[in-house]
Amino acid sequence: MTAGAPANRLALVWLIDDTWALTGRSIRHELRSLDGLLVTVLLPLLVLLAFVYVLGGALRTPGSYVDYVVPGIVVLTSGYGAALTATALTRDLSTGMIDRLRASPASPAALFAGHVTAALLRTLFSSALVVGVAIGLGFDAVASPGAWLAAIGMTSAYILAIAWVGVVIGVGARSVEAAGGFSFVVLFLPYVSSGFVPTETLPPALRAFAENQPLTPIIETLRALLLGTDLGDHGYRALVWCFGIVVFAIPAAAFLFRRRTGR
Repeated sequence: MTAGAPANRLALVWLIDDTWALTGRSIRHELRSLDGLLVTVLLPLLVLLAFVYVLGGALRTPGSYVDYVVPGIVVLTSGYGAALTATALTRDLSTGMIDRLRASPASPAALFAGHVTAALLRTLFSSALVVGVAIGLGFDAVASPGAWLAAIGMTSAYILAIAWVGVVIGVGARSVEAAGGFSFVVLFLPYVSSGFVPTETLPPALRAFAENQPLTPIIETLRALLLGTDLGDHGYRALVWCFGIVVFAIPAAAFLFRRRTGR
């Protein structure tokens, strides 16, 4: 990649233009991958239907189960979609994409930012689809317009955090298969949180983990914003987790990239 911005372009404009171009490239690739698109869109809907209609009758939660479970499904959807950044980036690193970018006046950070932006747009769409179907199933959100915007912001912060960790995994992994393991870890975490059952119903060891991992405050923040329950300190804790993950992941990704490419 080039060492600096072209003389007639400001560095920020250079980064934004190249990021947008590479975001469009990532989205076009995803639209051409029918199997990946179906998994990204249909898997969260199938999980929603399974929990509402198959398991919901056996689970005891405050209020309607569909109201309780939707924030957890949104986080599951967001995390899984964002985690796919790892496999997409590893694929690029394995197929000569970096060499092509080095031969063009592309911003060095644009490849990472393009994948992260594509993950954000793709995953917000999937999450909106889940919420739309949930409303059709009886999800009774009482959120004000401001609370909806805050919920979108919280979801976006979580997507960005997971996507940047996906960048770290994608740069460090030596194969697409190895990078793919990250998505399964992220897919599992919501099950050991307050996403599907109250944490007090879990065995002590699992309860301790569920109450102190990042997904529980994120889910509880969405639940409070959408259903009007008590927010408490969940919003603060959720933002600290997301911000801390991003602050760690960006320099880690840059370090691993320099180490892998010798630059």
